[in-house]
Amino acid sequence: MADLNSIMTWTFTEETSVPSEILDILVEGEKPEIAYKTIRDVAVITNKRLIIADRQGLTGKKVEVYTIPFKSIIMYSSENGGMLDMNAELELWTKAGKLKLNVSKKVDIRKLDRIIGTYIL
Repeated sequence: MADLNSIMTWTFTEETSVPSEILDILVEGEKPEIAYKTIRDVAVITNKRLIIADRQGLTGKKVEVYTIPFKSIIMYSSENGGMLDMNAELELWTKAGKLKLNVSKKVDIRKLDRIIGTYIL
């Protein structure tokens, strides 16, 4: 199984609104649940998948969109931040490999945990 962590790393910094360019790619019956700012990007969790828009280049006009369907998640773990930890962590084991996401203390990791659990369990 490949380690996607070496390819993709994001930190969810805070909740934000769902950008229109993400709304444009949703399929029939798909609804956004929550969106998070990352350093330069945005991550949106829908009732079907995790979508991460990765802005590239100096201007950020080039955007690569990653989709992780909930049906591909085999298991996941969440770890809240401790006293000395800067971030909480969310790990997703998918059919393609393991993906690790950092979650800022501004983000409610347990809320994120409940949303993901609702759709993959």
